[in-house]
Amino acid sequence: MGPSLRRLLGGIALLVALAGVTLVSLSIGSGNATGVHVWGALTAFDGSNEHIIVREMRLPRTIIGLAVGAALGVAGGLMQAITRNPLAEPGILGVNAGASFAIVTAVYVFGAVSPLGYVWFAFLGATCAVIVVYLLSTVAGSKSTPVTLALAGVVVTMLLSSWITLILVFNERTLDEVRFWLAGSIADRDLGELTYLAPFFTVALVAGVLLARQLNALNLGDDVARSLGVNILRVRLLSGAVVVVLAGAAVAAAGPIGFVGLAVPHIARAMAGADYRWIQGYAVLLGPILLVAADTIGRVILVSGELQVGIITALLGAPVLIMLARRRKLVSV
Repeated sequence: MGPSLRRLLGGIALLVALAGVTLVSLSIGSGNATGVHVWGALTAFDGSNEHIIVREMRLPRTIIGLAVGAALGVAGGLMQAITRNPLAEPGILGVNAGASFAIVTAVYVFGAVSPLGYVWFAFLGATCAVIVVYLLSTVAGSKSTPVTLALAGVVVTMLLSSWITLILVFNERTLDEVRFWLAGSIADRDLGELTYLAPFFTVALVAGVLLARQLNALNLGDDVARSLGVNILRVRLLSGAVVVVLAGAAVAAAGPIGFVGLAVPHIARAMAGADYRWIQGYAVLLGPILLVAADTIGRVILVSGELQVGIITALLGAPVLIMLARRRKLVSV
């Protein structure tokens, strides 16, 4: 079997897995629904309790989970490509923390309570975090490396998290507004929020996939990329802008969810090889699969209540981070 056919079959398998995870997400929760109930709620809504649960509670969180998962997966692939850092992802390099801090500030200062009011603050915060992390990683004129980028991201994340905590301690209203959002959650979301954010997700996801050819050139090294006619600075700036939009929109929709952007590109690379055209294409499918599956696990793992999806991804992602840190040789490239 040739590599192209193997990759194509892998993509088909992921599509089937995505459909299965989506069906399970619509069916499982505090009250399980059969496939008949799910299909009826989507095609012939009759106002019954089962249909209301599927259509008004599970469907919005599932669709938002699909969008957020795809955004985080593609953003992680972009960040690992442009930094050539196997540990790069929006959560680790401080992008999520920057967007979160800006949103909490918007809630505290301006009383914003929905993505319509604070998504632009998310973009601004994510952009500032990217700039600060890069500047810290090149302190004293040294070249940025995977290690310095990761360390700078940790520093920025801790600092911004401390400021967020300070705001919440002294302002109970803000705490009430963002309590569950800060843990990373797609529960109790409205499809109206996704409607507003959909253009950002769509344009940035398409751009993130279309940049794959240039990412392949960057993967060969800066000198080779230049010889192939690639404008390295432009590609990195454009990729960084796409990451900011994807991460900012994802944080605005669901809060800071970590490790999806870290794990997805590595899984995609293991399945499809080093070609970013396939890695980014797989990421569009793998991200939603992981996030929606984690959200479904969070609904049933406790006897009463549920765990936010951000907590589940952290529990699953921490061992992945440790494994990558131990297996990868993180040196300057």
